[in-house]
Amino acid sequence: MTTYNETAVLEDHPIPASAHALPSQAGPREWLGLALLSLPTILLGLDLTLLHLALPALAADLRPTSTEALWIMDAYGFMIAGFLITMGTLGDRIGRRRLLMIGAAAFGVTSIIAAFSTNALMLMVARAALGVAGATLMPSTLALISNLFADPRQRALAIGVWATTFALGMAAGPIVGGVLLEHFWWGAGFLVAVPIVLLLLLLAPVLLPEYRARKSDRIDLLSAALSLAAMLPVIYGIKEIAKDGFGLSTIATIVAGILFGLLFAWRQRRLADPLLDLDLFASRAFSVALVVLLFGLVAVGGTMLLVTQYLQLVAGFSPLVAGLWMGPPALAMVAAGIGTPLLARHVRPGFVVAGALALSVVGYLMLTWLKNDASGLVMVVAGFSLAYLGLGTIAALGTDLVVGSAPAEKAGSASAMSETVQELGASLGIALLGSITTAVYRQTMQGRLPDGLSPEVEASVGDSLWAASAMAQRLPAGLLEDAQSSFITGFNTAAAFSAATVAVLAVLAGVALRKIPTLHAAPQE
Repeated sequence: MTTYNETAVLEDHPIPASAHALPSQAGPREWLGLALLSLPTILLGLDLTLLHLALPALAADLRPTSTEALWIMDAYGFMIAGFLITMGTLGDRIGRRRLLMIGAAAFGVTSIIAAFSTNALMLMVARAALGVAGATLMPSTLALISNLFADPRQRALAIGVWATTFALGMAAGPIVGGVLLEHFWWGAGFLVAVPIVLLLLLLAPVLLPEYRARKSDRIDLLSAALSLAAMLPVIYGIKEIAKDGFGLSTIATIVAGILFGLLFAWRQRRLADPLLDLDLFASRAFSVALVVLLFGLVAVGGTMLLVTQYLQLVAGFSPLVAGLWMGPPALAMVAAGIGTPLLARHVRPGFVVAGALALSVVGYLMLTWLKNDASGLVMVVAGFSLAYLGLGTIAALGTDLVVGSAPAEKAGSASAMSETVQELGASLGIALLGSITTAVYRQTMQGRLPDGLSPEVEASVGDSLWAASAMAQRLPAGLLEDAQSSFITGFNTAAAFSAATVAVLAVLAGVALRKIPTLHAAPQE
C-alpha cells in the first residue's frame, strides 16, 4: 500500500502503486464506524463553545468571581491541550477503542456532575475533568479512522468528514446553547453528552476495531508530566496576552513552558520507547503539514473571534442571530472538508492545499477592505467563508498528511500532535490577532475622544469596543460609531497580517508538498 510515509522518505523515487498490494476497501460497516466516531467528535466541538451564551445565566445562579468564571470557561480547553500527547500514546499502548470507551464513560459521568453543579468550584473541577476525558476522545477517534480505512483515498475522505464534524460542533455550540436556554436551565447543555455516550458505548464493540501496538513499554510518567508542564503554561500565557496584553509574568510563564518543552524533547531522545517519537519529524510531509496546520489556525482562529465581535458589536445581532450568520462559512468549510480529499485523487494534495489557501488569502484581503457601512455584512460573511474554505482543506488534507506519514503503531501519537498544534494555533491566533486589533483600536481612538468625558467613560471607550458598547447609553452622539470604526480599522490590520501569513503557507505547501502523489483511484482487482 502506498502511504505518505513511503513517498516522503523516497521523494525522488516514489514507489509506483502497482508495486504494492491492493489496500482493502472499506465497506458499510467501516462507514457506519465513521458515523459513530463523528458523534463524540461533534460533542467535543460543542463543549468548547456551548457555555458562551450560558455564562450570564450560570453566573446569576452560581455567582462565580471573575477569576472563577474565567477558569470555568478555559479549564476544558487547557486540559485537552495538556493531555493530548499523553492520551494519544496511551491509546497506542492499551488499545484505541478501549481508551475511547473509557474516556467516553468518564465524559458522560462528568457531564452529569457539571450539569448539576451547586457552586463555582464544583463546576470548575468538572470542566477540568471533562477536558481530561476529552483528550482521550480526540486522538482515539482520529487514530481509529486509520484502522478503519486502509485505502488512502477513503482515509482522506474519512478524515475530511471527521475534521468537518468537529468544526461544525464548535459552530453549533452557541446555537444549541441559545435554544436550550430558551427552555431549560444553564446545565442542560452538558446533558447533550449523555445519549451520545450511551450510544457510543453500546455500538463501539460492534462497529470499531481494536488496535494496540504489538510491543510497547509502560507510559513514562515523567514524560507525561513534562508534556503537561510544557503545554499548560504556553496555552495559559497566550490566553492571558489575549485578555491583558504582554506582561512580564505572562512572558515568564510562556518561557517556562518552552523550557519544559525542551526538557521533554531531550528526554524523548533518550528513551527506547518515547511518549512522542521525534523521528516522525524526519518526514517532510509530517513536519510541513504541522506547520501549515499551526499557522493556518493562527489566522483563522483569531479572525473567527473578530468576526463574531463584528456581528454582535457592529452589526448589532444577538448571539443566536450572529451564530446563524456563521452558517455560510460553515457550509464552505464542509464543502472543502469533503470535496478536497476527492479532488486530491486527481490533483497532488500539496497543490490542492496551496490553491485553497490562495482562495483564503482573497478572503482575508476582502476583510482588509471592510468598512462600517451597509456592505460590511456581505463583505465579512463572504471573506470569512473563503477563509473557512482554507480551514476545511488544511483540517482534512493536512491532518491526513500527518496521520498518513506515521507508521500504524504511531497513529495515535501523530493524531495527538495534529490536534495539539491546532489547539495551540487557535489560542495563539486569538492572542495575536486580538492584540493587533486592540492596539490599533486604542491608537485610533486616542484622537477621537471628545473633551468632557468622565474618567470612567474615557477609560472604557479608549480600552475596547466591548467596553464602549457596555456603556453605550452614556456616550455622546457619534462616539459609539467612532469606536466601531476604530475596531474595524484594527480588524483590517489583523486581516492583512492573516493574508500575509496564509500567502506564505500557500507557497510552502505548493513547494514542499509538491511531490506527494495524488490519492489516485486504486486499480481494479
